[in-house]
Amino acid sequence: MLSRMPQRMNRNMHFAQLLAAAVAQSEPQRLLFVFAGAELPDGATPEQARLFHAGKGGALAPQMCVDKAPADLADFAALVAESQRAGPPWSVVFAASLGGHAGQAPDGEKVEQALQIMVEAVRTGQIKGFAAYDPEGEFLELA
Repeated sequence: MLSRMPQRMNRNMHFAQLLAAAVAQSEPQRLLFVFAGAELPDGATPEQARLFHAGKGGALAPQMCVDKAPADLADFAALVAESQRAGPPWSVVFAASLGGHAGQAPDGEKVEQALQIMVEAVRTGQIKGFAAYDPEGEFLELA
């Protein structure tokens, strides 16, 4: 089952605490990340377009996703560096965790299914409960 944040995790924790919380879980975790960029939505009003071109507003659109074992990430800078090599610039990265069972990490099929659910949630704006960070690693409070 997709867990939007590791158990016992306070929404105001920063990325290092996210990693530590995932490692501390009783079952092996996979961290799931969806990178999103801002785009001007179809049917935008002239005011929405003006704000978007001024660097404000727009809609978040998923651009790429990845899963990682907590041990595979030293820190947020490592995630950013890998994302820069793998894809386009992004505005927000959403994070969630997926717990394993009976001492085994989730299998590839479960991870892929969870990532697709997460991508669709970001696409439809159902982001409540995901941890979200800007490219500098600042935790974002998104409604």
